[in-house]
Amino acid sequence: MIDSSLMTFIAFAGILTLTPGADTLLVIRNVLGGDVRSGIVTTAGICSGLFFHALLSALGVSLILMASATLYLLLKIVGALYLGWLGFQSLRSALKTDEEPEFSADQTRPRSLRRSFVEGVMSNVLNPKTAVFYLAFLPQFIHPGDPVLLKSLFLAAIHFSIAFLWLCLVALLLDRYRQVLLSSALHRWLQGVCGTLLLGLGVRLMMARR
Repeated sequence: MIDSSLMTFIAFAGILTLTPGADTLLVIRNVLGGDVRSGIVTTAGICSGLFFHALLSALGVSLILMASATLYLLLKIVGALYLGWLGFQSLRSALKTDEEPEFSADQTRPRSLRRSFVEGVMSNVLNPKTAVFYLAFLPQFIHPGDPVLLKSLFLAAIHFSIAFLWLCLVALLLDRYRQVLLSSALHRWLQGVCGTLLLGLGVRLMMARR
């Protein structure tokens, strides 16, 4: 039965999902660099990371992360460097000259689906703010007597469903207008914007205080 507490969680998860961030940018980047399958597989990787954070939260591992400034700083640095690397890859694609062969809507550059999935997982797992958020947020919706691990995974499954549907919709919309988006100038401009924003998110994560 859906109670008011669960409805509140669904509302919060929906708001968080609709707020643009690194996850959305990564899906856009991989659709532009591959195809709709790359975007959907990236989405699956991103959303799978939610279960990782829910598991850590249920087991209390995230509490160690919050208590240890060194561990938090290390994870923050690794996450920021990873976002920076993704941003650099996009900028490098955007700055390629017109002399290099272009690809069309019907003949996209091959992209490993496994790589897209791993990029999605790593983007989510290496985000310390997601770990801290799950530690602080999930316990508010776990009542006394509830099986903590199962309830945490259940809530993560709800968040997974919302995020997966939304990010897949983003990927499908991008693919629908691929013919326009893959024109040489616009494609490179979009890659540059995604790269710049990913780099900016990396810098912001690096500079952010706990």
